[in-house]
Amino acid sequence: MLLIEYPKCSTCRKAKKWLDDHGVAYTDRHIKEENPTAEELQLWHQKSGLPLKRFFNTSGIQYRELGLKEKLPTMSEQEQTALLATDGMLVKRPLVVGEDFVLVGFKESEWEEKLAAR
Repeated sequence: MLLIEYPKCSTCRKAKKWLDDHGVAYTDRHIKEENPTAEELQLWHQKSGLPLKRFFNTSGIQYRELGLKEKLPTMSEQEQTALLATDGMLVKRPLVVGEDFVLVGFKESEWEEKLAAR
């Protein structure tokens, strides 16, 4: 399992602690040092079953500075994915990528359901 996180993010720290406390094995990846590629993002979007908008860090500075709240509805999924691939700070985190699922953000109940039995 892959955990994509930003170490300075308090939610990411909570998520890592949750994984460690529950004995879930994972490989850690720093989102700013190794930004997800457009291909990875497309695959993760498909696996997640979520709208692509959920992959955007809507509370981030770049999101606001780029005016993405107004721009995203008029952009194609390909354009949105390409944009996400340009800067890890645009991507909602943490991301957990498993063989058959992707979790976006840290919702303890969602993580419990998907990860506790693994």
